[in-house]
Amino acid sequence: FCTCNSLPHSLARGIQHTAVRRAHRKYEPNFHDKYGNLVLLGGAAVFTAVWGYVFTQAGIEWGLSPVGRITPKEWRE
Repeated sequence: FCTCNSLPHSLARGIQHTAVRRAHRKYEPNFHDKYGNLVLLGGAAVFTAVWGYVFTQAGIEWGLSPVGRITPKEWRE
């Protein structure tokens, strides 16, 4: 039998009990704790290698200026 006054008290005790139980449990590192920095560094290395290749070896003309490529039309009066 639960009265209205004891409901918040029992809820608070349940939360406190859960917090204490979690605090005493031994911490186990997950995947992100173990390999997070390694994955981040690997991704940065792949990113740098791919864009380094694109910028230097792919033969793409990066000049966006039309100067020297467009011949002006003759002026008509």
